[in-house]
Amino acid sequence: MAFSLPNDWKTVMSDELEQPYMRELYHFLQSERRQHPVFPPEEDLFSALALTPYQQVKVLLLGQDPYHREGQAHGLSFSVRPGVPLPPSLKNIFKELQADVGISIPKHGHLTSWARQGVLMLNTVLTVRAHQPHSHKNKGWETFTDAIIRKVNQKEDPVVFVLWGNPAKKKKKWIDTERHTVIESAHPSPLSARRGFFGSRPFSAINRALRAAGHREIDWTIPDLDSKRAH
Repeated sequence: MAFSLPNDWKTVMSDELEQPYMRELYHFLQSERRQHPVFPPEEDLFSALALTPYQQVKVLLLGQDPYHREGQAHGLSFSVRPGVPLPPSLKNIFKELQADVGISIPKHGHLTSWARQGVLMLNTVLTVRAHQPHSHKNKGWETFTDAIIRKVNQKEDPVVFVLWGNPAKKKKKWIDTERHTVIESAHPSPLSARRGFFGSRPFSAINRALRAAGHREIDWTIPDLDSKRAH
């Protein structure tokens, strides 16, 4: 057995999936899940790719490690399930969203509406052991997600890459900045948000870049959801 990717990502990433490190990563993850709670749940592992097919990627919003507390992570960077209290970074993202484009602070942190509009919400590491941040770092995920970034960089249409914080900014080396737009700032975490995230106005900047590329803008409104129906 090995990983199976959704929709057109299966074709785009087919060579990468055959690499030996992916088999090692798969077996590591199987072993981890047998011994520990691992987030996100297995069925949500590739949610970001499922909700945003390769051909539809207009924006790549790069996160780092999945949330490590019960019920939070569901496979999209920065997003949490409906009914889950907002993590501090997401609270700060919503504060900046309100200051930038005037959208009221949403009632929940389930960001699937962004993903469905072409925002690939990718973490650099896709899994974590419960309550142990960065516990799946350097196991192979970074190699895989770097490959995803490179594939998105190869798209003919311009893409907007959003890099918050120094670890994300290091991925700029994979991006052709002549063809694509890169939006960088401090990370929205409480430790760094006041050092350059607040006031950076990323949401209006993304839409300006999309307009210039002839793409439909992102509607940043987070619709109210019936949490029983939301996935």
